[in-house]
Amino acid sequence: MITYNDLYEALRKERYSEQLQNLPKDYISQIGAYLNDKKKMAEKEDDLFSDAIIKTKKQLENAVSIFKELILRRKKKLLNLAFIATETGISKRDYENMLDFEKKMFDKIMSSMDESEKDLSGILSSNGGKSVKKNKMVLFKEEMTELMGSNGNKVGPFEKGEVANLPSEIVDILKESGKVELIDE
Repeated sequence: MITYNDLYEALRKERYSEQLQNLPKDYISQIGAYLNDKKKMAEKEDDLFSDAIIKTKKQLENAVSIFKELILRRKKKLLNLAFIATETGISKRDYENMLDFEKKMFDKIMSSMDESEKDLSGILSSNGGKSVKKNKMVLFKEEMTELMGSNGNKVGPFEKGEVANLPSEIVDILKESGKVELIDE
């Protein structure tokens, strides 16, 4: 059976270590049994102002807050481990130190992070699903003199039947005037 000192010691170890501390696999059920036991003792109505009952109620309150802090610290460490694992991988020891519900949470976080990483890669590779071509391949239908590009660079001259890879803005203007035909549509 777990005691108040065991609970406090677990929190102390978790506080002062960067790594997830190893806890017994049935730790949560042990805590549940301990808290239920304290609750039953605190609810006894033999002597409402008995020192033992007042002490038990205070110990119950403290135990609940210690347990909440312990779980919060472990969740923060899990989030940090998930972040590190997406970048570098996770050590087996860290995974083995997780309780069952923490392993499930960690796996869901990792799955979500992997999915987000794939989404980000997809957005970057396809430019948000809107692939924008900066240049277009064209075939000149007639002879053209030198052109000025939007960046100030001169392009050309071009002869009839010549193929060129030109910036989209120039191609759009030349296509409207009927002077070029797109090759890679």
